[in-house]
Amino acid sequence: MSPEILLLALGAAVAGFVQGISGFAFGMVAMSFWVWGIAPNVAAVMTVFGGLTGQLLSAATARRGLNLPLLAPFLVGGAIGVPIGVLILPHLNAAHFKLVLGSLLLVFCPAMLFAPRLPALRWGGRAGDGLVGVLGGVMGGIGGFTGVAPALWCTLRGYDKEVSRTVLQNFNLAALAAAFVAMVVSGAVHLDMLPKFAVIAPAMVIPTLLGSRIYVGLSPLAFRRVVLSLLSLSGLTMLLASLGTLLRG
Repeated sequence: MSPEILLLALGAAVAGFVQGISGFAFGMVAMSFWVWGIAPNVAAVMTVFGGLTGQLLSAATARRGLNLPLLAPFLVGGAIGVPIGVLILPHLNAAHFKLVLGSLLLVFCPAMLFAPRLPALRWGGRAGDGLVGVLGGVMGGIGGFTGVAPALWCTLRGYDKEVSRTVLQNFNLAALAAAFVAMVVSGAVHLDMLPKFAVIAPAMVIPTLLGSRIYVGLSPLAFRRVVLSLLSLSGLTMLLASLGTLLRG
């Protein structure tokens, strides 16, 4: 088995487990592995495919509410943002993007994690939800990072565990499906990627289902800590990856 196949399988398995627990974060975790040996354009497609596969698997075991009035602004925003992200992808300086986003996550998320009490964010309303959906869609089109913005927004809003899971799972499923279709239409998905899909999907089945079972037993406080820890780790991973690329350049 080639090193590339092993790297694909390992990244998919670990990312699937984390996504099963949190309802998002496949792209962030998988990229922390794949950045070391998978071409960026290929990794972006694999991230969207793996995240979508994980959402479908998680839906089979973790209860998924469907609150359309709550979800509608996120979904509309995501539908606007995904094609923008796909169009931006070929022209984006990935290192600069990860440097800025990673730095922001690394500053704010640990502060939120260690703050004993956070006042819930009351402003923004449905327009704020829609803007977060646009941002999540753009990031999904760029590389499958659909869950970062909604996860942070739900935490700032003070949503409980079940409401957060409802937003994250339904938004990510819709946005990742749209991103994958957009990538197919744009020509980013090639036939020679099919063997890689065949590695990723089976590698993540058991870890994703296991993570979904663990989620069921999490308390609301533990779930919040998981989300903020993952966002903090994501920021660190993005920052290190971007600095490595910029220093090599």
